[in-house]
Order: sequence, then C-alpha cells, then structure tokens
Amino acid sequence: MGLSAGDTAPWIDLSDQHGQQRRSDQLDGRALVLFFYPKDDTPGCTMEACAFRDSYAELQALGAEVWGVSGDDAASHQRFAQRHNLPFPLLVDSGNNLRRAFGVPSVLGLLPGRVTYVIDGQGVIRHVFNNLLDGAAHRREAISVLMGLQR
Repeated sequence: MGLSAGDTAPWIDLSDQHGQQRRSDQLDGRALVLFFYPKDDTPGCTMEACAFRDSYAELQALGAEVWGVSGDDAASHQRFAQRHNLPFPLLVDSGNNLRRAFGVPSVLGLLPGRVTYVIDGQGVIRHVFNNLLDGAAHRREAISVLMGLQR
C-alpha cells in the first residue's frame, strides 16, 4: 500500500550519483520534491528529469529541493545527469528499499512506477502524483502544490 497525503515520509538516507549521502535531516526544513522514476535514459524518464531541470530555479524559489530516485547505479546516474545537465541529485536505490518504503507501485508487476511526492519542511507528504506516461506532468503537479504551500 502506497503512502498518501498526510502521511509522514519515510527516512531517506541514500547516496547520489557522486557518492554523496543524502538524508532527510539535511533538508533543514525545506520542502522536497522526490520523484521515483523507472530507469535512466529512457524516453519518459528523460522527459520527466528534463522538465524538473528546466524548472529547477522555480522549484528552489518555492523553497524546495528536488531529488530523483531509481534503482540504477551511481555510474548510470552520473552519465544520465551529465548527458542532460541535471542540477539535482539522483539517488541510488539499488535494492529498491526506499521505493518499497514509499509504496511506489510497479506496473504489471514488472516496470517500476513513476511517482512524485511533495514533502513539506516537516516531513509530511502533501501530495502524491502517480502517472507513468506523462513525465512532464510531474513537474506541473509539484509546482502547483508548492505554490499552494506558500499561501
């Protein structure tokens, strides 16, 4: 069963594409847009990551950090980030433990799902968006929710 708005987000402690540890307590009260995606360099995942890249300054201005998560290894994440100039960390979830902790569903039991969580500065999930086919919609949803948190 996946997590919903109002739930407390699970603890995050994974390394990124550069080997740097990324933990929940490093956010210092900032919101987090945490997007789980199936695989580096696939068309939908590239579209999604590039949409977050193109709005990264706006997301930061809204008080949020952006972290991507997939089961790919650090070398794959590093190539993906370099190829597309991604300015945010891509977390290595090689055992899919974080994916399971958040309850991100698989599609047909095979393909890892594409789900974005907007988590407020207190660690509460404020929005969950699950859409495998429209990667760019994840950015639009995140921005809309973060703008609402500003009010």
